[in-house]
Amino acid sequence: MQIPEAFKEKMRGLLNDEDYEKLMSSYDGTVNKGIRTNTLKCTPEEMARKTPFELEPVDWCPTGYYIDSDIRPGKNPAYYAGLYYVQEPTAMTSAEALAPEPGDWVLDLCAAPGGKSTQLACMLGGQGLLVANELVNNRAEILASNVERMGVPNALLFNEFPERLAARFRERFDKILVDAPCSGEGMFRKDNGAAEEWNPERVLHCAKRQIKILESVDKLLKPGGVMVYSTCTFSPEENEQVIEDFLGNDRYELMDIDLGGLNDRGRPEWSEKGTPALTKTLHVMPFHVRGEGHFIAKLRKTAECPPEEEALRLKRKSRLKPAGRRELGDYEVFAEEYLNRRFNNLHLQGDQLYSLPEGITLKDIEGLKVLRPGIHLGTLKKNRFEPSHTLAMVLKPEDFKTVYTVKDDEEAYTYLKGEPITGADLKGWVLVCFEKWPLGFGKASQGMIKNHFPKGLRIRKK
Repeated sequence: MQIPEAFKEKMRGLLNDEDYEKLMSSYDGTVNKGIRTNTLKCTPEEMARKTPFELEPVDWCPTGYYIDSDIRPGKNPAYYAGLYYVQEPTAMTSAEALAPEPGDWVLDLCAAPGGKSTQLACMLGGQGLLVANELVNNRAEILASNVERMGVPNALLFNEFPERLAARFRERFDKILVDAPCSGEGMFRKDNGAAEEWNPERVLHCAKRQIKILESVDKLLKPGGVMVYSTCTFSPEENEQVIEDFLGNDRYELMDIDLGGLNDRGRPEWSEKGTPALTKTLHVMPFHVRGEGHFIAKLRKTAECPPEEEALRLKRKSRLKPAGRRELGDYEVFAEEYLNRRFNNLHLQGDQLYSLPEGITLKDIEGLKVLRPGIHLGTLKKNRFEPSHTLAMVLKPEDFKTVYTVKDDEEAYTYLKGEPITGADLKGWVLVCFEKWPLGFGKASQGMIKNHFPKGLRIRKK
């Protein structure tokens, strides 16, 4: 790996000789892989039983595990059933530091690809609200796919600028995670492109953007609420100095962070004013732990934001509208025949039917670019309703009246490849399950289940 000389010079000035040499040596090591249990669907013990590879616990995340770097965890039926999320172990730190509780309103502001969002969703346990936002379009779609696979029932997904979210959700969130876009110095080993793109000017550009993001976050967080700011960089300009600058608004206090096995504290001497409280922040250094590089700060908001002189006006028209009884006729027929679970707050976007999260109204999302306004239940077609893959992934077997459980891993792979399942004496829509975990829908007739697993998700081989 080619490490930029300017980066080497910078780190040599920040670290003592021993730590500098350890950091440089760490780039010759292998990238640590990990998976995290999706507790919305299973316990860590159940996940371990269904994964055919060795797991080693991660100290700072009770649901996280190291796996061997040669393993391809995305080629297992348990992955498609949403039993786990593939996540680099130190990337699990910031959500653990935020520690939301069931019932909280939580915002993951820079959410793609979805590891931290789904980790937060597990902590909420289906209660409260998770708002996951991603500004970059193609990354937002990846976020949506991962939230879908993990079966998150209470998520609202946006593709928006932070300041526009603040116009609708002013001081409404209990907890906010800001995994800020950064220069990516901690990802050099994992992503060679990050090293190739790095330069000192990029660091300063990122720091300015991070400060602007935090200004919007201030408007989104309730007084008394908690925010975690994290980066995957070592640069003080993006870490200690950004937090020190933000503390200048006198509405926040730094909180202690207690995560198992992590004790490399922030450095006041790396800031401009030497703020003593910066020792409450946390560095995750790749020469001290098995993982990549991160920085974490946890802050509590102590006072309200001052009134705005002029509120931002949102002009975008929403295509979403409440679904009336007449429009819901075909869905109600489907629900009566197949569902043992009721969905509320039903809205239509064109012919797509959604169940909005509890507590969310059209006024909350009006004018915003909504990627997913809740659970996508399915499509209203001519004289029929077709359920979505999202619906399948939020269900449990007891929620659906017709269930087919694959006989073994081989039959699971048959389904995941998009092939029909033969020998099933069933009729109509079927929830196809891997043991007690849904894989998706099929439609049965004459001894065969026609495959409805989404084409874009199908696998070619094991």
